[in-house]
Amino acid sequence: MFKVLGSVWALLLGMTLIMIGNGMQATLMGVRGALEGFGTLQLSVITSAYFLGFLVGSRVTPDLIRRVGHVRVFAALGSFISAGLIAFPILTDPYSWTAIRVILGFCLSGVYVTAESWLNNAADNTTRGKILSAYMIAQTAGIIAAQGLMNLGDASGFFLFVVPSILVSLSFGPILLSITPTPAFETDKRMTLHRLFESSPLASVGMLILGGIFAAQFGMASVYGAEAGLNVAQISGFVASIFAGAMVFQVPIGWLSDRMDRRVLILGVSAVGAVSTGAGASLGVDFETLLVLGFVMGGMASPLYSLFIAYTNDFLEVEDMAAASGGLVFVYGMGAIVGPMVTGQLMDAVGAHGFWLLLAGLFTLIAVYAAWRMTRRPSVPVDETGAYLGITPTASPVALAAAQEWYVDTAEGADDQSFEA
Repeated sequence: MFKVLGSVWALLLGMTLIMIGNGMQATLMGVRGALEGFGTLQLSVITSAYFLGFLVGSRVTPDLIRRVGHVRVFAALGSFISAGLIAFPILTDPYSWTAIRVILGFCLSGVYVTAESWLNNAADNTTRGKILSAYMIAQTAGIIAAQGLMNLGDASGFFLFVVPSILVSLSFGPILLSITPTPAFETDKRMTLHRLFESSPLASVGMLILGGIFAAQFGMASVYGAEAGLNVAQISGFVASIFAGAMVFQVPIGWLSDRMDRRVLILGVSAVGAVSTGAGASLGVDFETLLVLGFVMGGMASPLYSLFIAYTNDFLEVEDMAAASGGLVFVYGMGAIVGPMVTGQLMDAVGAHGFWLLLAGLFTLIAVYAAWRMTRRPSVPVDETGAYLGITPTASPVALAAAQEWYVDTAEGADDQSFEA
């Protein structure tokens, strides 16, 4: 394992620094926005703008890479990110922030696509799963670390915006100075949304709803905290607990995923998510309680992403798995764009606890739909299902495509073993 990590340590370090910067600016939006007098609905639009840019960037960046190459795209987008982070405290109006967030979402998506291309190029059939797992841990750890840095300065000043800008700028050093030869960039054939839905209605609908859940968690948790009267330390602690849960629960849920009907597990995970978020709406604002609820909520939401991918693959031929990734990312992205705006409208109408009410409703929708789908289709025998690999919703389509390559390698390896036996 140490030998594998030694070959990609610079990429992992650079992406961790980028995620620290991204995690800081996501939390800062809610805290500083409240100080500037932005309304909840305005902040929800600003949040959705990031995911709009991210979705567009994931589809446009491959063309940019083919035109000018990985290094130029990576360096250019990184410069825009650094400049955008500095611009927030200078242009303090909702329209400017919305535009900056679209740009940041676009650029960060492009940076992820480029870096993950290098990461995947450094992997082979025997190391891809380990490298992807390490990458997902680095991403989540970066977001958690970002919350600790939120307590180093005053959100009303410039310092907390300068820090992520510096970290993002520094991240390009280890990446650009240690990259392997530029990988060839190929675009997988795409699967139509209609065919994706026919292959797995549960995963298609579930991904759409999950996009709204994750975007609300990632972008609106700080808005909720500010409206609920939490201080900066409490808000950052609450956000950190969400991503700590996402990291901790990946392993046990992944273990269960390979040993039981995945629909039952999806139902159970969604039900736990619904209970925890429903409790958040009814228990009031108590910081210690919020930490527990955030930990459970995040621990249920993030593994669902991997569960839906694995469940989709159970109904696909190996040659179609990579093609399905584009459709899954697009469906998820549409949900992520809409989710924060609906959250903001509900919070504007009923108050801060609208944050929890929406999440509880979305988790419940997944659970109910999973229960209904169990009556419409027989389960896949456990010994015929593919393996689970923890992929976080913050990854780009390139990481998802790399995960699909790992699924294919695993499936083909299992077939070869069965044939030899």
